[in-house]
Amino acid sequence: MQRWGQFVAQRSWMVLLGGIAVVLAAAAYGIGVFGNLSNGGFDDPATDSAKELVLEQATFPGRETDLVVVYSSPTLRVEDPAFRSAVTDTLAALPKSDVAGAQTYYDTKSPGLVSSDGHATRVIVTLAGASQDAKSENWDAVKDHLGATGLSTSIGGRWAVFGDVNTQVSKDIARAESISLPIVFLLSLFIFGSLVSALTPTLVGGIAVMGAFAVVRLITGVTDVSIFSINVITLLGMGLAIDYALFVVSRFREELANQPDTSKASVRAAVVRTMTTAGRTVLFSGLIVAASLASLLLFPQNFLRSMGYGGMAAVLVAMLAALTVLPALLGVLGPRIEFGRMPWRRGARAHVADARTPDEVHGSEHEVVHGAWARVAHSVMRRPVTYLVVIVVGMLALGSPFLGAKWGSVDERVLPISSPSRQAADLQADLFGGETSTASIMLRGADETAAATYLTSLKSVAGVTQAQAVATKSIDGQQLTLVQATWFGNSQTSASQDVVKEIRAVEPPSGATALVGGPTADAVDLIDSIGNTLPWMALTVAAVMLVLLFVAFGSVVLPLKAIVMNAVSIAASFGVVTWIFQEGHLAGLFGFTSPGYLDVTQPILMLAILFGLSMDYEVFLLSRVREEWDRTGDNTRAVAAGVQRSGRIITSAALLLAVVIGGFATSGIVFLKMIGVGMLVAVLLDATVVRALLVPATMRLLGRANWYAPGPLARWWERHGHREEPARPAVSVAVPTHELASAP
Repeated sequence: MQRWGQFVAQRSWMVLLGGIAVVLAAAAYGIGVFGNLSNGGFDDPATDSAKELVLEQATFPGRETDLVVVYSSPTLRVEDPAFRSAVTDTLAALPKSDVAGAQTYYDTKSPGLVSSDGHATRVIVTLAGASQDAKSENWDAVKDHLGATGLSTSIGGRWAVFGDVNTQVSKDIARAESISLPIVFLLSLFIFGSLVSALTPTLVGGIAVMGAFAVVRLITGVTDVSIFSINVITLLGMGLAIDYALFVVSRFREELANQPDTSKASVRAAVVRTMTTAGRTVLFSGLIVAASLASLLLFPQNFLRSMGYGGMAAVLVAMLAALTVLPALLGVLGPRIEFGRMPWRRGARAHVADARTPDEVHGSEHEVVHGAWARVAHSVMRRPVTYLVVIVVGMLALGSPFLGAKWGSVDERVLPISSPSRQAADLQADLFGGETSTASIMLRGADETAAATYLTSLKSVAGVTQAQAVATKSIDGQQLTLVQATWFGNSQTSASQDVVKEIRAVEPPSGATALVGGPTADAVDLIDSIGNTLPWMALTVAAVMLVLLFVAFGSVVLPLKAIVMNAVSIAASFGVVTWIFQEGHLAGLFGFTSPGYLDVTQPILMLAILFGLSMDYEVFLLSRVREEWDRTGDNTRAVAAGVQRSGRIITSAALLLAVVIGGFATSGIVFLKMIGVGMLVAVLLDATVVRALLVPATMRLLGRANWYAPGPLARWWERHGHREEPARPAVSVAVPTHELASAP
């Protein structure tokens, strides 16, 4: 990083102009990403439910439930000629290229398609297309042509839900940015104390978001990427860009203040020192967060992989912007970074969140003992066992509701009550006797007699109210039968999941196979698929973190400690999320309807993001601790100095990130709101309780063991490891005994 810092310092204008050109090109290209993103992506292609859907589409096209359209009239009955002609004429006018089929009461005479009062009917519409992109395009083509003259029309179903989600996502992003960006700027102005420096986080954030859009658009040329990745790009792009800009600009101002003057040579020296110290830490932080998000690529669900693609793109672009455009800008601005100085900074040459005078570059005795954050650290280190036990017990208590977590998947209840598809679902429940769930079963290799026997067995399953063969076809001498089993209740409840498991337990006829699909089967398979992949995700993340943190700090103990502490803080945030979003507490305050379960994909996404963000602050803190440890060899002093020098800046970064996350907690989509609230809790806990209290307590108890590494690894690290400062002979610097009188 020192050589890179020298390159940027000597060619600041070239790097800055080149970076601007790349950013403009990326913005022009990346803005088109919205037209390339897909819907859905919650299924695992290897599961029975996914295989059933593929076979059903190939064998019995036009029977998949993509849309449910309710036509109603306060005066006309469904059997009336005017009602019938209004419905059939509307459906007949739909282009065959967009609609594969429509099931109506007039064709099937199914009583389930007519409301109890006889004034409404529902039509099951299957969109044309074998891929999600094709169905999405066809939904856009037909959604404005489903209204029947003289009748009230309400459109629900999965593609209506997806369409409303897309609309809501766009609104949420605009609202989140309108809420968070002005607050972020005002807080940055307060933290930095000058107009120009306060603009740098927004600059880097804009580069991160636009650059990530361009990267994701490139990825869409190779694979599907979900529309939901946009939220993660905006959240992480802005959030981490703020963190990185805060650390880099703060360190630059600090280093510039330590120069003899503000000449070009001094500015260049400050840029080099900034890249050698804060720049190197930003590099490791970006790699660690990206590695955590990369674990999402292990999952077969396109939704989770999309979050991984978007998150990695945002993090890496933010990191690159903080290591290229930002230092180049600092090299060009030099002392003009202080332009627009606020009243509380006038008369001061430089003041940063962890400001140090020249004699404090390595920590004066007064700072290490009497600084506000150092006093907190010393207080903790005098009673480390007490603090450790109280904090861990408190965190685990917060996390305890997570032990009762129930799992499901996405349905219309993720949307606000005002969304059309949500209203359509509620209307169906009111008119057609409450919610019902259906399993689609592809029975292969069973003749008519065997199929009848199988249907009889299905009807005996507890909860199943109806089981019938709705279509048959013989292909290459093999009989295929499409069976539908129906029961009362929402498709995502635990009771419905139990019904599907019982249906799957019914033995198909001898020589036949049965694939069970449908919304509930999708949820069951999604839960099982994620559960099977989760251990591999955990092992991958842990292995990568152990390697990167060892390279960063030369210890095999600190990475293990960091993983355990992060797990405790993340568990606490999961408990809060369960208490709010599953159990429904504070639902009125946050404006959502609790479905009674958690969407199973969201904790996985939160785990990847939060693990990365937690390590982000860990790297910044331990970099300062390691610096003092290398200088003094005094573990207690190193911890106090590290907390003192990073405490205020980490808290400031967390506060800014919390504002960005808080903006997304206002989302109208329940699972995005859940991510926002969960991350907000985790970030605030991590930046305060964990970094200020738990880290000093554990590091005091471990003592010199914090820095242990086996001989060969220690020698490798001495040659190749990451340091913010050149290694110096350890000199023991005593802390007054009265300050640590009760320390163990």
